[in-house]
Amino acid sequence: MNDEHLLQLLNEHPGQYISGEEISRRMSVSRTAIWKGINRLKEKGYEFDSTSRKGYRITRRPDRFDVTALQLALSEKGSWGQPLHLFESVLSTQDEARTLAEQQTAEGTLVIAEEQTAGRGRQGRPFFSPSGRGIWMSLVMRPTQPLQYMSQLTLLAAVAVCRALRNITQLDIGIKWPNDLLIDGRKVCGILIESAAEDGRVRYAIAGIGIDANLTAEDLPEHLQPIATSLRIESGQIIDRTVVVAEVISELETLYQLYAEEGFTPIAALWESMAISIGKSIQVHNAQGSLQGIAQGLGMNGELLLRLADDQVVPIYSGDIEF
Repeated sequence: MNDEHLLQLLNEHPGQYISGEEISRRMSVSRTAIWKGINRLKEKGYEFDSTSRKGYRITRRPDRFDVTALQLALSEKGSWGQPLHLFESVLSTQDEARTLAEQQTAEGTLVIAEEQTAGRGRQGRPFFSPSGRGIWMSLVMRPTQPLQYMSQLTLLAAVAVCRALRNITQLDIGIKWPNDLLIDGRKVCGILIESAAEDGRVRYAIAGIGIDANLTAEDLPEHLQPIATSLRIESGQIIDRTVVVAEVISELETLYQLYAEEGFTPIAALWESMAISIGKSIQVHNAQGSLQGIAQGLGMNGELLLRLADDQVVPIYSGDIEF
């Protein structure tokens, strides 16, 4: 079935229902084919109201980034976000940004996609990135700090995004170590820092940021519904993605400059003030096994300090935590 034909038919009746029977008759297709076509349009960002008695009507069309509006919003906030590369669909914005970084693109280069078909998170986990619903972007940075301090950059990114989202939405968003952003225990944003080094120095680092902005509960796959949410679900409002992009990149640039001037100490203090795990009993799972204790705070390199039952404090450099 031709989805464009279906869309044209629905657009002939703006704001009105058109019955499945009418669509079936005019397109010479089955009700099952119509249902599949509607679902494909939903994946592209369309929203529908449907009832068995009335049929279907479009309630919202896809929200698409406008490159000119994005460039203007970014330029009003700072120097990062230029050059800007905007894609309709990519495998991963991280891959696109890495290619640009290898071609010596400037620090602050930003890659944004409406959709990722093979987005990834920490430890290579798949990252759900549907079209027109979220903010899927990667930023190229060229830090001067040695490679062993890259974990600090991961925490800096979490602080920047958390501050930006709190400013815009007023939602109670917290950081789960090291850099997931949660609302009431459900994930709203994931951050991935990948870097390339040579002779112990970082050639470039890429901050991949995935924000569930305008996903509805219906958009989330069944396996994600208990553990994920979106800014729209939590606020009850449709989020202006352009405003969020500009605010996040501005916060990143501001904190990156602070980090360059004053080191990790102010970043660590900000991270601890937004963390949901400090002072709580947690269990850490990593390649070495599992540990349980009280999260005390951050070490100087961004490691999580865990106080065990015998009062020994051990540093945690990687792993997943649960409460």
